[in-house]
Amino acid sequence: MSDKEIIKKDKEVLKLTQEKAILSAKLATQKAKQSVSNFRLEVRKATSTAIIAAFSFLIALVWKDLITLYVNKLSTLSPVQGQLFSTFIITVICVVGIIITTKVLSHSSEEKKD
Repeated sequence: MSDKEIIKKDKEVLKLTQEKAILSAKLATQKAKQSVSNFRLEVRKATSTAIIAAFSFLIALVWKDLITLYVNKLSTLSPVQGQLFSTFIITVICVVGIIITTKVLSHSSEEKKD
């Protein structure tokens, strides 16, 4: 090989090395943008979940107050007054709520699988 051919090959290698570096930088930039996008999505999901949980907790507290009010009225009419009767009634209401919720959610999760 002549010196001119060697110099020409060296220039081609240098050019290819520069192109590789540019493409590598572009790929790194794309990966970084994707990571930021995924992070933002996860933050939105977490924030949404936290807000929904807070509203759900508020709803549960309001229902608790209503149920407690009516159970206290029922327990004053009952011959077995006191905390035992209130606890029993609230437990029955909660178990029925859990059963209904479980049935509703299991049907919607089975539909998603199909």
